[in-house]
Amino acid sequence: MDALNETALRRQLARAWTADGGGRAVLLLVEGEAGTGKSRLLARLARGVPVPVRTDPQAAAPAEGPADGPALLLVDDVHRAAPERRAALRALLADPPAGLACVLGYRPEELDDPGLPLGPDTEYPAGLTVVRHLLGPLGPEDVRRMAAAALGAERCPPESADRLHRAAGGTAQVVADLLDLLAAQDGPLPDAFAPPPRLAALALRRTAALPAAHRAVVHAAAVLGDPATAAELTEVAGLDEDTGRTALQAALRTAALHDHGDGRYGFRVPLAAAAVRAEPAGPYREELHGRAADLLVRRQPVPWERVAEHRRACGRERGWLQAVERAAQRHADRGDLERAVALLESALATGPVPEHARSRLVTLLARCAVMGLRSDRTLTVLQHIVADHGLAPALRGEIRLDLGLLLCNQIGRCTDGLAELERAVGELQEQPVLLARAMSALSMPYWPGAPLAENVAWIERALAVSEQVGDPVVRAAVAANRVSVLLNIGDPGAWPLVDALPRDGEPVAVRQQAARGLCNAADAAVWIGHYDRSRALLGEGVALAARSGASYAEQTGRGCTLVLDWATGRWAGLAGRAAALVAEAGDMPFIASDARLVLGLLALARGAWAETEEYLSGPDAPDRDHGPVPLSAAASGALIRLALAREDTAGAAAEATLAWDRLRAKGVWAWAAELAPWAVEATARAGAVAAAREMAAEFAAGLDGRDAPSADAALHWTRAALAEATGDPKTARTDYGRAAAGYRALPRPYHAALTAAAAARCTLAVGDAGAGAAVEALADSAAAFEALGATWDAARTRAELRGHRPPDDRRGPGRPAYGDLLSPREEEVARLAAAGMTNREIAAALHLSPRTVEQHVARALQKTGAHSRQQLTAVPRAASAAEPD
Repeated sequence: MDALNETALRRQLARAWTADGGGRAVLLLVEGEAGTGKSRLLARLARGVPVPVRTDPQAAAPAEGPADGPALLLVDDVHRAAPERRAALRALLADPPAGLACVLGYRPEELDDPGLPLGPDTEYPAGLTVVRHLLGPLGPEDVRRMAAAALGAERCPPESADRLHRAAGGTAQVVADLLDLLAAQDGPLPDAFAPPPRLAALALRRTAALPAAHRAVVHAAAVLGDPATAAELTEVAGLDEDTGRTALQAALRTAALHDHGDGRYGFRVPLAAAAVRAEPAGPYREELHGRAADLLVRRQPVPWERVAEHRRACGRERGWLQAVERAAQRHADRGDLERAVALLESALATGPVPEHARSRLVTLLARCAVMGLRSDRTLTVLQHIVADHGLAPALRGEIRLDLGLLLCNQIGRCTDGLAELERAVGELQEQPVLLARAMSALSMPYWPGAPLAENVAWIERALAVSEQVGDPVVRAAVAANRVSVLLNIGDPGAWPLVDALPRDGEPVAVRQQAARGLCNAADAAVWIGHYDRSRALLGEGVALAARSGASYAEQTGRGCTLVLDWATGRWAGLAGRAAALVAEAGDMPFIASDARLVLGLLALARGAWAETEEYLSGPDAPDRDHGPVPLSAAASGALIRLALAREDTAGAAAEATLAWDRLRAKGVWAWAAELAPWAVEATARAGAVAAAREMAAEFAAGLDGRDAPSADAALHWTRAALAEATGDPKTARTDYGRAAAGYRALPRPYHAALTAAAAARCTLAVGDAGAGAAVEALADSAAAFEALGATWDAARTRAELRGHRPPDDRRGPGRPAYGDLLSPREEEVARLAAAGMTNREIAAALHLSPRTVEQHVARALQKTGAHSRQQLTAVPRAASAAEPD
């Protein structure tokens, strides 16, 4: 009941008391089914009226003498009124006194005589104004507002409130009762709501009011759940046609059931079905479910999931499992893999399942789980099945294939996954379609262990087998993996194969494989440096994955987008998006490997070095020895740089050796782009110059004939770092400049700024005529870092810039007065301290003494009123004047 309608009703009632209505008596009939809020409406109408409020019709009737004057008579629950009370109301309204406004509230479904609130003798005289107000259910927006007020919008978002609305049928009292129950509970809202006690009592009371012979039709409606026709209710109830019709009429009269107006009958509030469904017991309940299952299998299309529920409830085990399999297959065919997996997992977890049925269900579960995103429970089920020595080798090989894919793609245990895939190859020799899939999976170069030559051999074998069998799904899977292999190594011939992926293929599994291929191609394009192409492939691949139900490919696309945005300098909001993906991954942290890498790299640029270590080498970080090789190389590059910044040259060189050995074992040198500059610098600075030169040469040889723009720029950087570390700043300046130009062309603004600043540093070290331009380049790099949010890089570059500022730019003697504002140096120190850097680390970055840093931190805490270094995160912008060291 909104405020506007309530105001209109008040205006109608007031006509009985004002000159506008001429004192004409008014009768307001408030009609509302149980729980729609009529009692609350009557209570609100009684508030603030300028006349006496009465609830007894005898008190409102005039005595023999003159009337007592205007009055408001409120009578609720007229449907329950005794005959004498209804007679008194009829008598009063037959000749109402002037100035009387009467409000009668009742449930229309419980009237003894439908439509006649005062009984069969109901009559309204000509001198009485009669207004009927019907209270209906709440709309979805009403329930959303109530839920947000009771539970908070975060705990009960609109989609959850809409579920609550549907379960309650919009009935206000049921919504209020559900919200009261949920408010007393902790945690997220349940998937299914239990009927609140008030609703359960009403439904059971109305059912019990029926003769025992007629209750079966209500039980039938409860078992079916959804509204059904009279014939369907009669069949499930096990009644003959005449008895069924009589029983349904009786149920409608007592409001045990509701006429939905389209030839179907059921409960007014859907949740009431659950309360009544729990009432029948034993063989009677099983008979109801059995007849419901027999009814539903005749519908087209057959609702197999509901059939499975009924067959299980009536003890038909074989029929239940057949229905589960058909329901899951239908969900899979439609691309709803999540729902298919949930249904299969539930069936397999219920208890012992006959072996013949278990094998079929697990085979289907494995296929769906590989393309979907599921929990470790799927992994446990598959491992249990393949350990069964009684399973036929061909079937074990099929399930083992999907187990291997699950371990590699979703769980992140690639060593175990590759071992399972190799075992599957041995078990699938008589099944060429599955054999091609297993070989194709072994060709993926992302995983450590097998060198690139083996990956290429596997994809060639898979291609030969797939061409022989001609299966469109297998061909699509092999084509997707072939694209990944060739594009990751920078083979220019990969791009036509990307264009040839079957985006419109049939069946849906072909499109799922095409979506996977597009997302993998986008990922490969990021690592080799084709960023515009990567973004286009991502958009196409993620959209196709969403349409075809390839949820794992869709999730992979999200991770790839994070890496792409980091590389191309789209850092605004990037940390938040990456953290959200990490949170969503839950008990499957491997899914968020890309996100963790990005968070670690962003933290490094900010100077939040503890966060860098947590994301890149903490307990939840991907194992660099067993995780995807390009991610491991990038993480190692960042950790080497961090060790160098901390002046831990030995630690940096040790990580460089391990990382280089991993990359050399794989042989995909395009992936050295994020590792080589730092690994070579660390190795040279540790004194192993010959080894550093060998690494640089190996990197260069690995890029010969490859299409990898990012690695090409990194090769220039690597040569520059080697030259600078070995005392040749002139050569270093040239190669840094080439690297910066290459990064700008990609574009990679962060790396362009890093290498441009390094080129400027070398120019200043050479001391030739380019010093002025070098200082300007340092200033530009500092501004670029600041714009990106690279706090540490901006601060250390500004510190370097101050040491080379021309004399005209230096201020005179004496310290400027900043008052309560932070000086530029205090601001720099405060930001790095808030990021988590120690005083010694800040001192090394800004070329200060630890004592000076300690003083700057103390002044920053005093001026800002912060109580800890962490509270210095939001320091105010400092004045622009420079401050001495």
